[in-house]
Amino acid sequence: MAAPTVPSETAPAERLSFGRKLAFGVGDLGPALVASIQGFFLNAFLLDIAGIRPGAAGIIFLIVKIWDSVNDPLVGRLTDRTNTRWGRRRPWLLFGAVPFGLAWFLQWLVPDLSQAGLFWYYLIVALLLDTGFTAVNVPYTALTPELSHDYDERTSLNSFRFSFSILGGLAALAVHSVLIDAFPSVTQGYAISAGVMGVVIVISNLITFAFTEESHFKEDAEADDPGFVEGVRIALRNRPFLYVVAIYLLSWLCIQFVQGNMLLYVRYWAGGEDRFIQLAFALQVSAFVFLLFWSRVSQKWGKQKVYYVGMSFWIAVEIVLFFVQPGQFNLLLILAVLAGVGVSVGYLIPWSMLPDVVELDELETGQRREGIFYGFFVFLQKLGVSLGLAFSNFILEAAGYINAEDLNVLPEQPTAVLTALRIFVSLVPAVILLISFPIVYRYPITREKHHEIRARLAARKQNTT
Repeated sequence: MAAPTVPSETAPAERLSFGRKLAFGVGDLGPALVASIQGFFLNAFLLDIAGIRPGAAGIIFLIVKIWDSVNDPLVGRLTDRTNTRWGRRRPWLLFGAVPFGLAWFLQWLVPDLSQAGLFWYYLIVALLLDTGFTAVNVPYTALTPELSHDYDERTSLNSFRFSFSILGGLAALAVHSVLIDAFPSVTQGYAISAGVMGVVIVISNLITFAFTEESHFKEDAEADDPGFVEGVRIALRNRPFLYVVAIYLLSWLCIQFVQGNMLLYVRYWAGGEDRFIQLAFALQVSAFVFLLFWSRVSQKWGKQKVYYVGMSFWIAVEIVLFFVQPGQFNLLLILAVLAGVGVSVGYLIPWSMLPDVVELDELETGQRREGIFYGFFVFLQKLGVSLGLAFSNFILEAAGYINAEDLNVLPEQPTAVLTALRIFVSLVPAVILLISFPIVYRYPITREKHHEIRARLAARKQNTT
């Protein structure tokens, strides 16, 4: 009997329609605006508008990560076990959209409370927001391997998704900037902006729920189910998954060190805060353009080579960034454009590797557990945010950071604070990226290896029918 084969890499069945990609991509608007607005503004908002001390903000980020270590893989597992007429993932988008949007709105209010009261308020809201984000984003990202089995099509699909992500982030930055300037009080501007973004979060998830259709995989009998704890252990024994985990964590940690501290760096060192939105736009537009470029190039070069080239360029940009002097804002704009070469790779490549890892796990265990794997990935995304901000805030606290009481009259920060901010947006990210290179080198799933995995899965399916 002829050996079973996988679908051709050019077979029409593996190419997704524009409409299906569009409906899927819309679902990333919520996470995109969270990553964009929260990434660029949250730390500075807590320190200089809400008046939270850097050390207290760092503690909030760390506590949320303790909760994250539980809820991300747990929600992922629950989505794997969900069984409804709408599928496994989509019901979570339906029922999680409103709590997610509401928690986002609450995060940007400044209640009239003492320092202790503000600490507890932002801690509780952060825990609620994290839970809402997890309940929506884990099942959303876990849809990816169910949409296509094609090695290169998955890179294209993630390119489409992150194009929505970056463009959504750009739109969020533009709307946020307009709304902040439209109101006499900065706190009022933040509240209105948060309300608008909360509505976008809800609507985008409802659209994805309504206009996507996920594949359905029949699990083996529950008696063969290893359970949540053992499932996590199996996932962590998946060597390629551990490589992808490390690559993604380091890439995202680098992004967040820069993004989370850039506004403070511009405000207190480089100058030109009134043009900060231009800087954010330059980075996001460049990342969008190069995302499309790398998506095409990766089909010829492969994912690993693209990572080496893009990240090497980014490391060079980071090193130059350390030497920027006060008043050189135009140079910052140029560096932001050049940084997009590497930032786009940090978005694209790890997420393109993950679906291949899911199929390797299916080959080894006989089960589809996208939820567990994608739960860990969402956890790592938020871990990168929190570790970067927590670590940098603890350093700023020790260096003697002075909270601004009035953004129109900024305090003069100690030299230690200024030096720390410069290092956070340049040398630290460069070192983190260098650490990722040997891990990428050891990642074992090439295009040929993926074809072998697909062939063996096809053979198994053929033998059981």
